[in-house]
Amino acid sequence: MKRLLALFCLFIASFSFAQQTDYVDFLNVNANIILVPDSLKVTGKVKYNLKMLKNSDSIFIDAINMKFENVLLNNEQVEFNNDSKKIWIKHNLKKDSIYNLSFKYIAYPKKALYFLNRENERNIWTQGQGKYTSNWLPSFDDVNEKVEFDLSFISESEYELISNGKMLKRKCVQNYCEWIFNMKKPMSSYLVALAIGKYNKKTETSKSGIPLEYYYYPEDSLKFEPTYRYSKQMFDFLEEEIGFPYPWQNYKQVPVHDFLYAGMENTSLTIFSDAFVVDSIGFNDKNYVNVNAHELAHQWFGDLVTAKSGKHHWLQEGFATYFALLAERDIFGDDYFYFKLLQNVLDLSRQDLTGKGTSLLDEKASSLTFYQRGAFVLHALKNKVGDAVFKKAVKNYLTKYQFGNVETKDFIAEVQKVYGKSLTSFVNYWIVSKDFPYEQAFEILKKQSSFVNEYSMIDCEAKSSKCAEQLKYYVSDEAKAKIISQVPELVTADTFNNGLKVRQAIAQHVKNIPENIKTEYESLLDDDSYITIENALYNLWTNFPLERAKYLSKTRNISGFSDKNIRLLWIVLNLNTPYYEADNKYELFNELKQYTGAGYNADLQISAFNYLKLMKSCDDDCKLNLEKAKSHHNWRLVKFAKELSEQLEENKD
Repeated sequence: MKRLLALFCLFIASFSFAQQTDYVDFLNVNANIILVPDSLKVTGKVKYNLKMLKNSDSIFIDAINMKFENVLLNNEQVEFNNDSKKIWIKHNLKKDSIYNLSFKYIAYPKKALYFLNRENERNIWTQGQGKYTSNWLPSFDDVNEKVEFDLSFISESEYELISNGKMLKRKCVQNYCEWIFNMKKPMSSYLVALAIGKYNKKTETSKSGIPLEYYYYPEDSLKFEPTYRYSKQMFDFLEEEIGFPYPWQNYKQVPVHDFLYAGMENTSLTIFSDAFVVDSIGFNDKNYVNVNAHELAHQWFGDLVTAKSGKHHWLQEGFATYFALLAERDIFGDDYFYFKLLQNVLDLSRQDLTGKGTSLLDEKASSLTFYQRGAFVLHALKNKVGDAVFKKAVKNYLTKYQFGNVETKDFIAEVQKVYGKSLTSFVNYWIVSKDFPYEQAFEILKKQSSFVNEYSMIDCEAKSSKCAEQLKYYVSDEAKAKIISQVPELVTADTFNNGLKVRQAIAQHVKNIPENIKTEYESLLDDDSYITIENALYNLWTNFPLERAKYLSKTRNISGFSDKNIRLLWIVLNLNTPYYEADNKYELFNELKQYTGAGYNADLQISAFNYLKLMKSCDDDCKLNLEKAKSHHNWRLVKFAKELSEQLEENKD
C-alpha cells in the first residue's frame, strides 16, 4: 500500500502539483516552533486550516528533508507520504468542506534558515527568496498559495526574536522564552521571516498610526541615526504617494550578519545586511536609504499584490525600484531623481550592446532588466498617461488585487480603464520588446530635466569641448565629476573648492598628483567620505614616498566601512613602508591575516584575502581559512574562495 501511495504521489507531483490552488485553499496556519541552534535543528507543531474548492483524493505541503509524526486530519490519524520534498495527505476530500491538518515535524535546514555564531553571540535569520521557506517550515513554494501565518517561537531568553506581524506575548521560563506573533492577512510563504540576535530597539509612529520599529546592535547606538535616517519620512511619503494604506499591522527593520543580499521585504519585517549600518561619514558614501525605500515599497508591490510567476517579476521589482526613487526624490530633490533614471538608461543601453538585453516578460531576464527597466517603464507610462491617471490606476490595481496574485495584463488593464485608451502599442514597445528603447527613454528625460541635458552634453573628447571652462564654473557637481573622470589632468587647486562628490572624483581619478596641487590633495584625507580617504591615502602614498610616514600617521585610527576598507589598506601600506617603525609589522600582518577568519563578515574576509594575494602572502593559516570559506552560507564568499584557491594552485604549479 505504501508503495502504491508513493507512486500515486509521484504521478500527482509530475502532472498537477502546480495547480493545487485550483482545488484547495489553505486559509491559515498556526505553527509552534522550537529552535535548537547548537544542533542546527528546528522542531515544531503545525496546524493548517483549509477549504476544498473541488473534490480531491490528496493534498500536499512543501517540506524539504523533514520528518513527520502525529499527522492528523480533523483530529484523526490520516494516511500520508513523505518524499523528502513534500508531505502528501491521502484522503477523500470533499468540495466546500473545511479541514484542519496538524502534525509535528523535525528539520535540519540547509538553506533559508541560517544559524550564525559571531564572537560567542548568535545571529539567526531567514531568507525565503521565492520558494525556500519550506526548508525550515512546512509551507508552499507556490507564491500563489497565500496563507495567514500565526507563529510562535521558543528560543534562548538572552536574545531578541523578531518575526512577521504583531507580537502578542513574550513569556519566559528560566533561560528560554516563547514569542507569539499574529498576522491578520494572508501572504506567500516566502515572506515568512525570523531574526534572532542581540538587539536594541527604537520606535516611531507613522502619520497614519502604524508602529515603526528599528532594531540595531547595542554597540551601534551611534550609528542608529545615520542608518535609519529618513525612515519615517519615506514611510509617510509612500503611503500618500501610493494612495493605498499600508496593509499590515506594523513595520519592523532589522540588520543581520552576512545577509545574502542587500535586503529582503518579508511581510512587515525587512531584514537587511548590516553592511548598511553606517556612521555619519559612511552615510555620505554607502547608506541604507535606497534599500530602505525599496524594501518598504515591496510591502505593497510584492507582499500585498504578488506576481503569479517569474514572467511578471517586474511587477514587484520594477515597482519597488521606481517608488523607492520617488521616495528619494522627496528627500534629495529632482536632480538626484533624474540622475538615477539617467544612470539606469545608460546601464540598460550597455546591456543591450552586449547582447544580454531581454524582454521585460522573460522570466530569465537579468536583475537590471527586472529592476531598472521595470522602473523606467513605469516612468514612461506615467509620462504617457499623466500623473493623475497613473496614481489612480495604481490605487485601483492594489485595491482590486489586494492579498492576491497578478500578471502584467492585470495592471495594464487598470491603467487603460482610467486612461480611456488602448495601451497595446506601449506594452509591445516598452515591455514585450527585447530591445530597450534607449533613445526614446533619453528623450523623455531630456524634456523633463535641464540637469539631464547639462550632464549629457559633457563630452571632453569632442573638438568643441568646453570641459576646462565647465569644470571651473557653472555645471553641477555630477557633471564636474564626469569631466574629472574623462580628463583628470584638468583638475587645478581651485577644483578642490567644490563639494564632496567632486572631491571624491578627484581622489578616484587623479592618480598622478602634480606638485602644484599636493597641498590641496592632502586635504582630501580630512573629507567626510571613506571612499575619498581610501583613494587619497593610496595615491598620496604612491606619489610622495618621502612623506609616507606622515600619511600613515594621519590615518592610523580610521577604520572605514564594516569591511574596514581603510584599515586594511593602511596595514598593507604600513607593511610596505620599511622605515616607518611606529608599529610592530609582525602584529600588523597577523591582524590582516585574522580578518580572513570565519568570525568576520564576508566582505571583510574577501578584502583581506585579496590583499594577501596581492602581497603573495597567503600562508598556511590563510589557506586554511580559505578552505573554511568554501563552506560559508554566503554564495559570494564561496565563489570567491573557490576561484582564489584555483589561482593559488596555478601560481604554485
